[in-house]
Amino acid sequence: MNKSELIDAIAASADIPKAAAGRALDATLESVSGALQKGDSVALVGFGTFGVKERAARTGRNPQTGQPIQIAAATLPTFKPGKALKDAVNK
Repeated sequence: MNKSELIDAIAASADIPKAAAGRALDATLESVSGALQKGDSVALVGFGTFGVKERAARTGRNPQTGQPIQIAAATLPTFKPGKALKDAVNK
């Protein structure tokens, strides 16, 4: 499912116009992204929790030359699915 298909599904489920569903989806994604940028987590009960995780700098290898390279530290978004989502997927 891509973004336009998700907007169509939201519009049909909530009985709202596609334009309103698109704006609602964009606002939701911006809110989640903004919270993650601040280092906060977003918990949607029954669905899951979005969070951030720090990954330390490390040494890797260039696969073509075998030379060691430094991989910079990074902050990564994470998602931990909730029980209701796991149960729905495993039916």
